[in-house]
Amino acid sequence: MTVPAAPDPHQQPAARDPGLQPERTRLAWRRTTLASTVVAVLAAKTTLQGGPTAARVVLSAVCCALWLGFLAVAHHRIRTLATAEGGRPAALTPRHATAAALCTVALAACAAALVS
Repeated sequence: MTVPAAPDPHQQPAARDPGLQPERTRLAWRRTTLASTVVAVLAAKTTLQGGPTAARVVLSAVCCALWLGFLAVAHHRIRTLATAEGGRPAALTPRHATAAALCTVALAACAAALVS
């Protein structure tokens, strides 16, 4: 039985091979954007079908604004993932992560308020 050799501290580490991970992440952002788009369209449809009261119009407008906010964050992230240098994209900033999470939760709340 042989003992593995200790790594040479002067040798460069092997380059990272990200495989398909950045592409899967990019596709996940696109799927989430599509789901957000469906929510915004259904909010507009609900407003038009149920009789456009002032409250419904405001909620529908808020849904559309939240959708645009999420769309901007997602588009920024998709571009960042697509232009990653050396296979390692820049990390998602806490500001963008918070914006995406807040837009998603607020969009769900507005949609729930429209349905009820």
